[in-house]
Order: sequence, then structure tokens, then C-alpha cells
Amino acid sequence: MLIEQPLSLYIHIPWCVEKCPYCDFNSHALPHNKSKQENGLPEDAYVTELIKDLDSDIKRFSLESRQLHTIFIGGGTPSLFSARAIERLLSQVLKRFDHDDNIEITLEANPGTVEAEKFIGFFNAGVSRLSVGVQSFESDKLIKLGRIHDSQQAKNAANLADSCGVQSFNLDLMHGLPNQTIANALDDLKTAISLNPRHLSWYQLTIEPNTAFHSKPPKLPMDETLWKIQDKGFELLAQAGYQQYEISAFSQQGYQCQHNLNYWKFGDYLGIGCGAHGKISDVAQQTIYRTVKVKHPKGYLDQSRAHLDHLNIVEQSELPFEYMMNRLRLFSSFTLNEYQEATGLAADTIITILHQAKAKNLMENQDDSWRVTQQGHRYLNDLLEMFLS
Repeated sequence: MLIEQPLSLYIHIPWCVEKCPYCDFNSHALPHNKSKQENGLPEDAYVTELIKDLDSDIKRFSLESRQLHTIFIGGGTPSLFSARAIERLLSQVLKRFDHDDNIEITLEANPGTVEAEKFIGFFNAGVSRLSVGVQSFESDKLIKLGRIHDSQQAKNAANLADSCGVQSFNLDLMHGLPNQTIANALDDLKTAISLNPRHLSWYQLTIEPNTAFHSKPPKLPMDETLWKIQDKGFELLAQAGYQQYEISAFSQQGYQCQHNLNYWKFGDYLGIGCGAHGKISDVAQQTIYRTVKVKHPKGYLDQSRAHLDHLNIVEQSELPFEYMMNRLRLFSSFTLNEYQEATGLAADTIITILHQAKAKNLMENQDDSWRVTQQGHRYLNDLLEMFLS
């Protein structure tokens, strides 16, 4: 039976100074004459629409009595917004939900858009966790990635995040970059580790459709090099005391990202803002809904139209794959009971496939507790295909 899941909130702020050539997120570059002007952003109008959007979702899904588990402000580049705007936004959100005093509130920031006062302002606004999009500490790689910061700014941003008062900070770092050697990639990782982030997101650059890199692909390292980077990088991170708890997520003890964990465990989340996605379980109807909001800022800010673009029910036939697509990213095990409570489906909808995956050394189990093997993580796409209806 489907039971109530933890509820999180994702807030999308879509503007960036520049659109990176690898980025397939819903982000929109500011006009160059406004990119460095705080008042070049429609902060007040956008925050007003975000709150209206949230109120509509609360009413639509009868969420007045639900406790809010985490908040994540992503983008785009949320750190382009002023601390005043973030404080107004968070104060309005938290008024609408029961929540713990130490609720995890993450804000994404780019090194080229921050200074000490701004990080402190975000902390004073209620942000408890910062995620800094470094991507690389090599200036030539940053230029190829279209980033607006340099290596020193990246280091400065990490140091500011460490000292501004937040409980935790994450560094986003890529590997498998254009013309990157094994030594280059590991040097990047060593630099990141030396800055002592509580959390590291270390992931391979992939070429996505509808990006500039897809139109003009850069020369990326060969597969053999990528495997060596990954294996040696995992060793470095483990030696430095970082636990890999998800495919690309590593944390010091006690600093896992609770918001992302809720995604991967198939929890509920509201998505507000341009193009934001949401997933909500209706226990009374034994139904799971997905929402998508209006994608373009102009349409989202148009007060004559609704923020909701799509609302659909996730079909039961799709739920095994939907659950596994998230849950199998984690290195921890899951039980058949957890699967039933998160999807509303009986265990027999996946048990045969689990045993088939076990026979291929992609999954392992102890009683009804299952987890992905090391080989399963390496061939995760093949494993996931087994759950397609």
C-alpha cells in the first residue's frame, strides 16, 4: 500500500550570466548589459510568482498538514539573487509548513557571482547548505566549459562557503573534460579535497542533446582513460574520508545531502519556478502525480496564465522503472516493504526481475533487502532496462 512519503521543495531560479555549452538545464542568460546588475533581475516579481505557485500546489494536493523535509534552490544561478530576495522567499515558504528548526536548506552558487557579504547574507536568510559549482580548478578547462570564474575564484568561493556560517557546503566537480588526462583529473580532485568540503559531487561530463557541445562536440578522453580516472578518483576520495553513497555523491560522515536522498528514495517533492518538476503521492487515491511548471520566465511571470503546465498520473506499469531509476543510484540497500510503501505496488511486480539481476551479478540480497553490486553500478543502464515494462 502507498503510504505518505517525506516532502521536499525544489525552487528553480532560471537566470545565468552565461549559458554553458554543456548545460541542458532550463537556464536563460541575462542580457550582457544587465548581467552584473542585481536590479537587472525581476527578483520581487519572481518571488511573488513563486509563492503563488507554491500556494496553488498546496491547495491542489491538500498539503496544509504535511511537514516539509528539505528545500533546495537550484538553477540557473540562484546566487545571482540578492540575500534580501532569498530571505523573503524562505520566510514565506516556511510560514506555510511545519518543519524542523534545523531543516536543510540548500542554495546553489557559482564562484563568479559571489563575495563574502553575499554568502553571509544567504546564511542570515536561512540557507544552511551551499552548493558551489566549481566544475574544475584548471583555468583552461573552465574556459572550454564556458565558466565565468577562474581557478582562484573557485578556491575563494570554497573558502567563503566554509567560513560564512552554514552547516555544510558541497563542491560540484566534473571529470572527463575536453583533453583532460588522468593526472589533470586527479589534481582537480586533490585540490577539491584540500578545501575540505563536507560533500563532493564528482561526476563525468556527458554530452546532452540541445546543448552547444552536442552541436560541436569537444574531444573527450577515451573510455579507458575515463575508467582509470574514476577508479583512481574513488580511491582518493575514500582515503580522504569521503563515503560514496550515490553514483556521483561523496560525503564526510553525517553530511549526506538529505534533499537528494529524498529524490533517490522516491520521496515526494514540490517543484516551483520555471520548468520545475514535482512528484506527489496521494495516499487517499493511491495515486502518484507528476507536475511540470511553465518553462520560460516570460510565460511564468505572465499573471494571466497558470504556473502549471502539465499534471499527469504515473501509470502503475511505469512505477517499477521510475522507482528503480532513482533508488538504484544509491549504494545502500532497500527492502521490498520500502518499495511497496513508495509505489503502492506488490513485491511480486519486481521480485522476478531482481532474481534475474542477481543471476547476472548486478544485484545482491539478504532476505528481502536488496542492493546493487559493484558490477551493477558499472552497468547501471543495463540493469535499469530490465525494469522497463
